[in-house]
Amino acid sequence: MSKFKQFQHPYDPDPKFMKRVVYFSMEYAIHQPFKIYSGGLGFLAGSHMRSAYDQKQNMIGIGILWKYGYYDQVRRGDQSMDSLFQEKVYSFLQDTGIKFEITINGHTVWVKAWYLHPKTFNTVPMFFLTTDIPENDYLAQTISHKLYDAQTETRVAQEILLGIGGAKLCDIIEFNPEIYHLNEAHALPCAFYLYQKHKSLEKVKKLLVFTTHTPEEAGNEKHDIRFLEKMGFFAGVPLEEVRKITGHIKEDIFNLSLGALRLSHVANGVSKLHGEVAREMWKSYDNICPIISITNAQNKKYWADKQLYAALEKGDDQALIERKQFLKELLFEVVADQTGKLFDTNVLTIVWARRFAAYKRADLLIRDESRFERLIRNTKYPVQIIWAGKPYPMDYGAVSVFNNLVHISKRYSNMAVLVGYELQLSKRLKQGADVWLNTPRVPREASGTSGMTAAMNGAVNFSTYDGWIREFAKHGVNSFIIPLADPTVPIHEQDASDLVGLYDVLETEILPTYYERKDKWLNIIKQSMTDILPYFDSDRMAFQYYEKLYEYGS
Repeated sequence: MSKFKQFQHPYDPDPKFMKRVVYFSMEYAIHQPFKIYSGGLGFLAGSHMRSAYDQKQNMIGIGILWKYGYYDQVRRGDQSMDSLFQEKVYSFLQDTGIKFEITINGHTVWVKAWYLHPKTFNTVPMFFLTTDIPENDYLAQTISHKLYDAQTETRVAQEILLGIGGAKLCDIIEFNPEIYHLNEAHALPCAFYLYQKHKSLEKVKKLLVFTTHTPEEAGNEKHDIRFLEKMGFFAGVPLEEVRKITGHIKEDIFNLSLGALRLSHVANGVSKLHGEVAREMWKSYDNICPIISITNAQNKKYWADKQLYAALEKGDDQALIERKQFLKELLFEVVADQTGKLFDTNVLTIVWARRFAAYKRADLLIRDESRFERLIRNTKYPVQIIWAGKPYPMDYGAVSVFNNLVHISKRYSNMAVLVGYELQLSKRLKQGADVWLNTPRVPREASGTSGMTAAMNGAVNFSTYDGWIREFAKHGVNSFIIPLADPTVPIHEQDASDLVGLYDVLETEILPTYYERKDKWLNIIKQSMTDILPYFDSDRMAFQYYEKLYEYGS
């Protein structure tokens, strides 16, 4: 009898999803109490695990139990942000009793596995690995301390823990996966573990599938190949053999995504546009697998406000309006608590909230000071603007942008910057927003998902024409689009063009519609709530992963 029986699915798998799949991700945003995620990659993975459970899929998830999570975003005395690394303790995880060894940087490292029961948060069975146990010295214990540790050696050790540790755990519990799914290339050491096990490149390729999220070649993780060998990234596979099977024959810089594309039998981009961008990006490299596209989605059951949808389905416009007003009140309580500012539920509220990364341009709206001043002080069409998001703590440029917004917000009673952007605050912001502002530089956003869950909560998307938006948006019908900038001009010119387009649409279309054409605004909300489903519900996405990726070539 398989040892997996004690960690069994609480259901008989649906016949459509019988193939055994293990899903590897560095982060999962499953529920607010479980703080093991940083941003969109985790939000996607969390929704996937929920939908896989709802559809009775024969899948398990493997991640890392981060002792300090990503970080807790708090404030300094002047209200600027600070990073607090606070130990997390979770009573809902079960001790599997499983401990095993892996080798990192020539040293034995002990790994312990914790179990998240499917009934806890309605996910497939999930396992979380830690090295923070007494059997290890302090250095080895720190491997599972911080998600995306700033130290390169620690980051690579984390990838070895996830990839080799996760694959080894599958052997120990005798789950015997037919598909190993890498969500990003972090768990690539898994491929070399499988190569050592099966001694067959053909077998490894048959087992491996890969989801890439990075829309430009320079953004993919790379390291010196000898450094990776020394760290144990290649699971003991001799370097010459690594070069041969990954095509890195002469190069000394090893590209993780390229390795994953050469060791998998199929990969996917995370939107139709990203699939096209990825195929174009990698077309000059030989021996890469086919790259299809499966557009990201989010779990409706977790994210969508049930009362908004009940009102929509009944055709009760008044109930929908009143519910949205109530949800705005709940968000404004958070604003008041954090900033001391009292926002008005009758005023158009714009929210920009997501991971702070340079290409997402959190501060685009404030780059034209005179237009911003005119917008923020407009009495005919008043606005309230909220920013939130967690920069990577060592990304000093992103932290500086965040803090600059904080200091500017002190001048205005209708501008707020919130800290603590995690699942709970994310849901509050989406429920309370009238306009969900999204400003990535095209085509840098592989998919993006925050706007999906905003639409599920009666917020209207206002975005550059990138990622998933291209598959959803109908300007002036279910959303508003910033006109496309010329992609051939320098970046500063693209930014300037997007800034002008943003203000023009905001001032001439969004504000007049919200204040003077209430019926049209309500219709846009309703159309957005209708159009987002069912395609952008992760049930569709989880189904397509089986249909298009796991059964590829069958």
